[in-house]
Amino acid sequence: MSFDLVTIPCLSDNYAFLLRDHDSDEVALIDVPEAAPIAAELERRGWTLDQIWLTHHHPDHIQGVEELTAAHPAQIVGAKADAHRLPPLDREVSEGDKIHLGGLTAHVIEVPGHTIGHIALHVPDADCAFTADSLMALGCGRLFEGSAAQMWESLQKLMALPGETAICSGHEYTANNAKFALAIDPENPALISRAREIESARAAGRPTVPSQLSTELETNPFLRPADPGIRANLGMPDAEDTEVFAEIRARKDRF
Repeated sequence: MSFDLVTIPCLSDNYAFLLRDHDSDEVALIDVPEAAPIAAELERRGWTLDQIWLTHHHPDHIQGVEELTAAHPAQIVGAKADAHRLPPLDREVSEGDKIHLGGLTAHVIEVPGHTIGHIALHVPDADCAFTADSLMALGCGRLFEGSAAQMWESLQKLMALPGETAICSGHEYTANNAKFALAIDPENPALISRAREIESARAAGRPTVPSQLSTELETNPFLRPADPGIRANLGMPDAEDTEVFAEIRARKDRF
């Protein structure tokens, strides 16, 4: 399966993504933080926008929809559970639904926690998942609406994807996330190495997103509440995974 995946920096630290299926030339955009850089990328590549997939209702993920679609009309797809606070949708989707983009298929995964209606989109034939503010590079989203238990359940769904999956998350928060991760997991060699790579990438102005799921499983503390070292550092050796996850999230909120 041939495809293009393009990461577009938006606003101060957001990312949008373009996914193009080569066989059909169909193009999907995932989230619309602002219109101008996305329109510029479409025009630079000579692509026609066919679909917009929205992950959740926060303004920094949807506020560019109206301006962009004025010049680049497209079918807008988003969560049925969040339809009342998303831009007008042409298609409402729920857990288990499929979205077709030429020969590519995106599988809808409901991932409440950051918001109640947040969805992720897994595209197996492109080895990628658009996770926005659920699973992030070395982090996860703040629990603005959902509970720690909901977010941990959501993350477990994403952890079950193939290790080679590219995690296309919504923000450039990775350097700060690395500092926090090292504070609670300081002896993890994979994390130490990754933190150095992140520092180098950011110094050179390179994005740290997407990241690979296998790397997240090795280094992201929000995916590792069962790790004995993290549990020892938190003073929670016998706690349930959900309790450890909740403590990690609470500590990051104060970091």
